[in-house]
Amino acid sequence: MRRGMGGQSPTTIAHSLSGIDFPCNKEDLVEHARKNNADNEVLETLEDLPEGGYTNMADVMKSYGEAREHSD
Repeated sequence: MRRGMGGQSPTTIAHSLSGIDFPCNKEDLVEHARKNNADNEVLETLEDLPEGGYTNMADVMKSYGEAREHSD
């Protein structure tokens, strides 16, 4: 069973996305994290984010926080 959003800290997510170019979409986030050798939990967390565009890391963290609230 997946641990869901609660298993990853914002710092871990941000580290996995270091160097990403914005704007981007969810698929770009997942692909970039894969290239940065993110662990499976990070990838699952990113895959659980809403579809749509992200203009900066603050957008990613906002969506992460909102999705985390809904998964608890």
